[in-house]
Amino acid sequence: MGKSIYDIIIEPWITEKGTAQNSAGKYLFKVHRASNKQEIKEAVEKIFNVKVISVRTLVVKGKPKRVRQEPGLTADWKKAIVTLKAGQVINLV
Repeated sequence: MGKSIYDIIIEPWITEKGTAQNSAGKYLFKVHRASNKQEIKEAVEKIFNVKVISVRTLVVKGKPKRVRQEPGLTADWKKAIVTLKAGQVINLV
């Protein structure tokens, strides 16, 4: 049984650095760890009704944290940088 498009795209990742890339047609998303570039492309195209040119992915490693006296890590997560066809935008606000 496959993942739905809403399981693949967890949420848009809105940061100051990421918002600066919006003018170049690039948008950041937090995505499911097991999803591949083709699944991410199809999900973004169906959810936002846009044409995706390319998808770049990276795994963000967890940061060291402490809970009381015990050391630990936050969870690793996957980020996708999606480039849209020129002239298309996604309204994330």
